[in-house]
Amino acid sequence: MSKETINFLRLPKFDPLKPLRSWLDNLKISNPRLAHQLCKLIPSQCPFERDLNLFGRTLLHIPPMCKLNPLYDEVVMLRFKAMCYLADECGEDISEYC
Repeated sequence: MSKETINFLRLPKFDPLKPLRSWLDNLKISNPRLAHQLCKLIPSQCPFERDLNLFGRTLLHIPPMCKLNPLYDEVVMLRFKAMCYLADECGEDISEYC
């Protein structure tokens, strides 16, 4: 590879969502009410994934579109943090959110 290609690959990429990603990653859950709200608000799996069936045969599979969300990983991690807080700190049963 040429030097120009190597230097181009080393350039930092522009990420306009980085401050929001960082804020979500560093958010601490310390309120049981907030943790319950987050667990109810953020679904455990993508609600858009579907199989369209006709007479017992799958005609069409709609893939999960949640992966298109640029903050998907951070939001799922926030739900996980809320569930961990409820289970570890509050000693609550979180089976209703699984």
